[in-house]
Amino acid sequence: MKGESTLKLIITEKPSVAKNIADAVKIKGKKDGYYEGNGYIITWAFGHLLELYDAKDYDAKMAKWNMEHFPFIPSGFKYKVKSSPRTKGKEDYGAKKQLKTIYSLMKRADVDSIISACDYDREGQIIGDTIIYHQKTDKKIYRLLLNEWTAEEVVKGLTNVKLNEEMKPLQDAGISRQWADWVIGINLTSVATLKYQKGKGKVLNIGRVLLPTLKIIYDRDKEIKTFKPENYFKLTATFKTKDAKQYEGTYVENEVDKFKEKDSLLKIAEQIKDETATITDKQVDRKKEFPPYLFNLSNLQGYITSKFKGWTSDKVLKVAQSLYEKKLITYPRTASVVLEESLVGKAAKVLEVVKKGLPYEDEVQFKKSKRVFDNTKVESHSAIIPTYVKPKTITKDEEIVYRSIKNRFIMQFMPIAEYEETKIVTKVNHREIQGVFLTKGRVQLSEGWKKVENIESRETMLPFVQEKDSVDVIDQKLSDHVTKPPKPHTEKTLLRVMETCGKGVDEENSEEMLAAILSGYSIGTPATRADTIKKLKDVGYITTISKNLVCTDVGRKLVETFPVQQLFDLEFTGKLEKTLSDIEKQKVTKEKFLDVIFTFTTNGVNAIKADSDVIIQEVKTERKSNEVLGSCPLCGQPVIEGQKGFGCSGWKKGCKFVIWKNDKFLATMRKKPTKTMVKALLKDKVVVVKGLTSKNGNKFDAKLRYEKNEKNEYFSWKMDFT
Repeated sequence: MKGESTLKLIITEKPSVAKNIADAVKIKGKKDGYYEGNGYIITWAFGHLLELYDAKDYDAKMAKWNMEHFPFIPSGFKYKVKSSPRTKGKEDYGAKKQLKTIYSLMKRADVDSIISACDYDREGQIIGDTIIYHQKTDKKIYRLLLNEWTAEEVVKGLTNVKLNEEMKPLQDAGISRQWADWVIGINLTSVATLKYQKGKGKVLNIGRVLLPTLKIIYDRDKEIKTFKPENYFKLTATFKTKDAKQYEGTYVENEVDKFKEKDSLLKIAEQIKDETATITDKQVDRKKEFPPYLFNLSNLQGYITSKFKGWTSDKVLKVAQSLYEKKLITYPRTASVVLEESLVGKAAKVLEVVKKGLPYEDEVQFKKSKRVFDNTKVESHSAIIPTYVKPKTITKDEEIVYRSIKNRFIMQFMPIAEYEETKIVTKVNHREIQGVFLTKGRVQLSEGWKKVENIESRETMLPFVQEKDSVDVIDQKLSDHVTKPPKPHTEKTLLRVMETCGKGVDEENSEEMLAAILSGYSIGTPATRADTIKKLKDVGYITTISKNLVCTDVGRKLVETFPVQQLFDLEFTGKLEKTLSDIEKQKVTKEKFLDVIFTFTTNGVNAIKADSDVIIQEVKTERKSNEVLGSCPLCGQPVIEGQKGFGCSGWKKGCKFVIWKNDKFLATMRKKPTKTMVKALLKDKVVVVKGLTSKNGNKFDAKLRYEKNEKNEYFSWKMDFT
């Protein structure tokens, strides 16, 4: 009809973001798979709705792994509806349904343009692009680029959308990463499994980011194993001043205070007994302590995993992503620890909100400084900070992450902490003693930003003395020590090495660290590192002992046996990541990068084929006991435990009764079904489950029933509070 108004179709990465945009543009009516109103239709994906073809989709002969069929590199890459996580080989029903909704909306006559509002990163770009370009359209395509989902930013962003074609470099980088990881993963995993694994049921996972990360842990394990402890000795003396105050000093000779020879120190200890000494030097320096930089994702993950029990990098990312989607923090998958200078006004506004009611509120003063605002040190996205939205209902886990981000932000605008450091040099009045005794004292003059998290400063008080004062030696002590091996990697230390390719790992606030991050040399990206560590654990290459990460036997054998040594090389992997970054900056083409990857993969496959036959992983098939847990409520057949769930043994005859081990309803309350729970449920039709966790993080008990739906053969949970 003529005169009809045209609509803009917005596609988001997740339903929660679609809701945020709908709220911002004041749409109230939700339909099946989208919102509509006020000139917009807003629909959503669930992350990736499409995935790359499997090898067998290109060529049926690839359905069975055979050495002769590799390397396998398709001439062109194709996409299909993502597979169901539950039913192998079947399309995911939810993804297929949502794609159908999106494509029908794209075809609507009253839709004149499409806006991709997926996350502003490589992954978000290709999630939107694969969906949009999979369906041919001649409508204008735009890109909404936001760092946060607050109503104010959404409204502002919708008036400043870019043409999506301007994002081609980001798309190229995203596709290059996706295709490269597919080619390396499919080829080298398949061939390595055929070559080095005995038994079926598992694979030897080979990945571009997986193996160098494993090597970092392997190297540290080896350092610890080959470490040879050495004894050393220290001599300390206690001095008494004229007004009977005491202080200690450590013996130093030629700037060395640790000695391998005990006898020489014993002689000095004898010589200084009951001697007098003179203070030959005293230096008092007033020093400034700046707060740690704002968080990027790796630093946030390192901070949380080292400070709180039970946290992993993967969990930190998931919680931060949830806070981002709830409009409470800015984009979390960032490598930057400073803000763009254009954010000065926004940061000032946020500070006014988050400082309200603090006991030190008057000390929080906004100022523009290079340490916080610096365009030259921002890589794609600014550091993570809170938004002006105040949290209302958040879980205990979200509270931990939110408070950490908020506190780190507030610290930047508190006074700088200051302390006084005193160094005293004391020379014993004995002509044969060459060295001196060194004493250090420290007094905190102002807490400044340390008040935010009640950070205690270690103080060492010294008596008031002056240069040339005379003191008495009243005691001496010779102590023996042993050198300590390096510490095993934790998630915090591993993330730092991955982030900087091993450069600038010692000091979180160092310029060297910032330079390493900005150079683009890294193992993975902020978005993928947590998943890499999790995958290393899941595939059994590393394990966790307390908070320490250590290699398993399989992990060690892989590093020592696998012939494609380049994949373990931090420099090689860092260069690949740098090249992806350069594709974004249009310094390198997608085609050139993929040529390198394809050649590397072909050479890698040939190297594995030519290698000697060695077993890295032996898979022993355990016979599962078919313990009957009860009778199926649908057909009366025995219910037994399977790999992915507790199901009816009559499934081959079409019975659909199953309780999945990764049941989504139970997962929302942080529970997994157990054999005991299933037995009780089948016997009594009800089970009391203790220790469920609410959305707010509170524990509770409840009675659960698993009842068949009236309209179909599927089951749903019903809950009564005990």
